[in-house]
Amino acid sequence: MPDFTLDTYKKLLKAFLNADYSFRTFAQYLEEPGGRFIILRHDVDAKKLNSLETALIENKLGITGTYYFRIVPDSFDGEIIRQISDLGHEIGYHYEDVSMISMRELRRFQGGGRIKNNGSGSEENRQEEKCEKSRKESVASGKNQKRDEMEKQLARLAFASFRENLRIFQRIVPVKTICMHGSPLSRRDNRLLWKYYDYRKLGIRGEPYFDLNFADVLYLTDTGRRWDGESVSIRDKKPAEKGHSSPEGSGFSHKSADNTLNYKQPFNGHRIPSLHSSFDIIRAAQANYLPDRIMITVHPQRWTNKPLPWLRELIWQNVKNTGKWALARVRGR
Repeated sequence: MPDFTLDTYKKLLKAFLNADYSFRTFAQYLEEPGGRFIILRHDVDAKKLNSLETALIENKLGITGTYYFRIVPDSFDGEIIRQISDLGHEIGYHYEDVSMISMRELRRFQGGGRIKNNGSGSEENRQEEKCEKSRKESVASGKNQKRDEMEKQLARLAFASFRENLRIFQRIVPVKTICMHGSPLSRRDNRLLWKYYDYRKLGIRGEPYFDLNFADVLYLTDTGRRWDGESVSIRDKKPAEKGHSSPEGSGFSHKSADNTLNYKQPFNGHRIPSLHSSFDIIRAAQANYLPDRIMITVHPQRWTNKPLPWLRELIWQNVKNTGKWALARVRGR
C-alpha cells in the first residue's frame, strides 16, 4: 500500500483509535488541554474537494478535526465549507493577508540594505572615522525607522484585509480559531499581524503557533509530503518563542528558529523513533511509542486514491521540496 493515499490515511486514523487516542478540534483543545488525544488539523492549501473526502472518512470513524481554509479560489468554497462543518468539523481561517498585501501593494518596500559599521583605524584618522561612523549610524537609524513605519503600514493594511476575509468566513460558519499559511515564497511572515494587533479582540480564541503548548504536545506535520520534513519547511514549525499568553505586543520573532522536533531525542519521557512515513507513525502508535498528546497537520491535497493525481502530487512536491530547501538556506533560516 503506497503512502499518502486515502486508504493509508484511514489506516493511520484507525491506528490512533486502536491506541485509545481521542480526537479533538483545536478549539476543543483550548477548552480541555488534558488527556490522551490527537488534535487533527487540516491545512486546505489547494484541491479543496480532497478536504471533503478526508472529512467524510473522519466522520464515518466518529472523528472530528479542524479545517483551515485559505481565501483563494483553490481553497475557498462556501458549499464545501458548509458540508464539512455539517459533518461536525471545526472551520477556521488559514490567513495569509500579510503576504498577499505585501505582494499586491508594497512591492517597493521589499528591499532595504544593511549598513555595515567599520571599526576605527589609525589614531590620525580617528576623528574622521568617528564622524563617518556617526553619519552611517544616523543613516542606519533612519532606514530602520523607515522600515518600522513600512512594517506598521503593511500590518495595518493586512489587518483590514484579515477582518474582511474573516467576515466572509463568518457569514458561512462560526470561526473560533485561525492558523497562518506559511506562504513560503514570501519574505513576510503572516504572523506579523499579531505583533501589532490582538486576534482575541475579534472573538478568535486561538492560533496554533501561539496557543499550543509545544512543550506538552508533540507536533507532526506532513509538510514536504513526509513526516520528517523540517529541512524543507519554511514556517510550518514550532515557534522560536513560547508562552505568548497575549499576541498583542508579544515580541514575535519573524525569523523562526529551526527547532522542529528531533525525533531521535526524548519527548516527555518517550524515546520516539524516526518518523518518515505514515507507516512509521502507525507502527509507533501500535507499539505505544508516542506521547499522550499530539497535534497532526495534514494537507488534504496530498492524499488521494487516484493514481494520476497521486503521481502528479508526488512529482510536484519533490520539485517544491528542492526549491524550499534552497530558499531556506538562502534566507539563513
